[in-house]
Amino acid sequence: MKTHVKSSSPAGSPRLPATSGFRTLRLGRVAYRKALSLQEELLSRRPEWDYDLLILLEHDPVITAGRSTDKRHLLASPQRLADAGIDYHEIGRGGDLTFHGPGQLVGYPLIDLTICGRDLHLYLRRLEAVILRTLAAFGLEGGVQAGRTGVWLGDRKIASIGVGVRRWISWHGFALNIGNDLGGFEMIVPCGLPDARMTSMVQALQRDVDLPAVSRRITETFAEVFNLPYLGEFQGDSES
Repeated sequence: MKTHVKSSSPAGSPRLPATSGFRTLRLGRVAYRKALSLQEELLSRRPEWDYDLLILLEHDPVITAGRSTDKRHLLASPQRLADAGIDYHEIGRGGDLTFHGPGQLVGYPLIDLTICGRDLHLYLRRLEAVILRTLAAFGLEGGVQAGRTGVWLGDRKIASIGVGVRRWISWHGFALNIGNDLGGFEMIVPCGLPDARMTSMVQALQRDVDLPAVSRRITETFAEVFNLPYLGEFQGDSES
């Protein structure tokens, strides 16, 4: 299971509000460090709102290492990464190494996991279901593999999931390969799975796929799977 959990709220901390639904924050293409900082900020502000957030974006090329990463799974030297224009970050999510790049849709749900009974396994299965339903809407039959969090097309992995939890609010999330260059995955052992080969929606369908259309479908399936009303776009400071 690809999770990292910090302890529940300390005694005397404010009780988190109930979830009335969720809003989306669509950021376009964002450097990983900037997106991580934004997640931290919004995570700290989550008690201000009675709704959850789903951040959707693309990243500049970057390899991220979760807390259970085996250093041997990074196959490229720092110089090779620099020459390829790929950043590297060690972060506080669960899981091993993964690669992000333009053309891949990344989702960071900041949601109160009370909706899942504070059951991390259930939360991961629901994230997989969101991706499976989205793929089905584009004519692709995805699947899951026992003991391997994420979504697959046959024997090729198309979506990775690695989450963190703080005071039972989720952060980090999932990455769905749409039209991204898969070459970055050759510099790592993806998700710590030596036999894993990666694919994308474009590769599987042999045609272009509109990333904004996938983003919209992800939003619809997220509402369905988590049984949450969609409340529209997040408006930033005006929401406080």
